[in-house]
Amino acid sequence: MPPVGRPRAFDPESVLEAAMLLFWEQGYEATSLAQLREATGLSSASLYGAFGSKDGLFERAVEHYISGPGSITDVAADAALSPREAIARLLHGSIDMQTDPSHPRGCLIALSGTLGAPETGETARRVVAARRAVDRARVRACVVRGIAAGDLAEDTDVDGTTSMIHGFLLGVSTQVRDGVPAQHLHTAADTLLANWPAPRGD
Repeated sequence: MPPVGRPRAFDPESVLEAAMLLFWEQGYEATSLAQLREATGLSSASLYGAFGSKDGLFERAVEHYISGPGSITDVAADAALSPREAIARLLHGSIDMQTDPSHPRGCLIALSGTLGAPETGETARRVVAARRAVDRARVRACVVRGIAAGDLAEDTDVDGTTSMIHGFLLGVSTQVRDGVPAQHLHTAADTLLANWPAPRGD
């Protein structure tokens, strides 16, 4: 038996997985400490001792998501792919991930920390906004590469095109939560990509 007062050992990965799924399903604001205790099996003291606060646990849960299901967006940074192929894999891969029934539907980054009381949700909003900024920058880099490669016209509006693609990506979450079938979303992604001609030889 461990000495009296010694914190109960726990598996950080299991705790982060449980917290991630709860934040993903309900969002930051709606998730209570009581629910986090029940989902993780930890006491308030253990949660605070390991993560500092609910904000700290949310930030670690987002990191866990980014290295797991959310890593699907990393394909946009793969310079070995043509920029159009990178965007195609980003959109279709994200749709597949967000409609996977083995976990909450939609995207944690798009859904979990967007809204909330100013005095309680500031950290959550900052954390997810930072990741969205990374994804947006990667999409923009693909657009710039597409212009440089001659796949897109020289006068293509880089920021407008970036917003079109990134906006579609973020909007998938709402449509998935509303029950729009994955097939319809894949068709929509193909329609968007029709504005970006495939490189010759593909």
